[in-house]
Amino acid sequence: MPEGGENRPTAGDRARVRALVLTGLGLNCEVETAEAFRRVGATAELVPLLDLLDGHTERSLKDYSILAFAGGFAFGDHLGAGFVYANKIRWRLYDQLLDFIDRGGLALGICNGFQMMTRLGMLPGFDGDYRTPLATLAPNDRLGYWDDWVRLAADPRSPCVWTRGLDTLELPTRHGEGKFLTTGPEILERLETGHQIALRYVDAAGRATERWPANPNGSPGGVAGVCDPTGRLFGLMPHPDAFLYPFQHPLWFRQDESERASEGQGLSIFRNGVDAALESLNRSP
Repeated sequence: MPEGGENRPTAGDRARVRALVLTGLGLNCEVETAEAFRRVGATAELVPLLDLLDGHTERSLKDYSILAFAGGFAFGDHLGAGFVYANKIRWRLYDQLLDFIDRGGLALGICNGFQMMTRLGMLPGFDGDYRTPLATLAPNDRLGYWDDWVRLAADPRSPCVWTRGLDTLELPTRHGEGKFLTTGPEILERLETGHQIALRYVDAAGRATERWPANPNGSPGGVAGVCDPTGRLFGLMPHPDAFLYPFQHPLWFRQDESERASEGQGLSIFRNGVDAALESLNRSP
């Protein structure tokens, strides 16, 4: 659905989109993630994972158009970032998750959430196989947690609905395990061919880079975010949820008042996802 003209979605339209933001067990970015969806007009609900697993809520994945895996440190990243959280979903919620994807649901994984999506097999999702893990996020080349801002470039040919119309943007990044690795070179080659590498770390000249600090983890080819072939499932290491307001950028105060943006660049990713979900709802009988 175009962003301009008479077909531009209204606040009432976007409110039809329901986003489920999973919480609990060490995640700590759920409030910002839910706020991002609300700021672009969606209806966002915070639901603890254990409530879904144990049946302590009437909610289920079928009630939502978007599933969000927020950032944080689920289970303290013991046994590997996102590993335990992903296993709980795999053994207790996976049939619901696969049905959600089959019905056209969208999913967004940020940082720890991206790590969960790869460990679940949701990404890269070749040939509709959302069970088999073919990639992971490994420890940064420079070991240790790194907190900084990075410059990103979107692939205009990517099927990713979350990055539609984006060119370059700056987002904060903070992680110790963000190096994107695949089970073999053919997997990375297939991601390249299918334009599933939706976002890359780039240097000041706009070139994809593996050099620190522009690339905080050493991901080959500057991989920062990956989608599945449908473009509906998307994971990225930087935090769009942490750049919702223009004054969150560290150089905001240096800008002339006339140059200041009205919103943080991270919101564009959430708006794209909500509009894509709305398109899907409008197509439904």
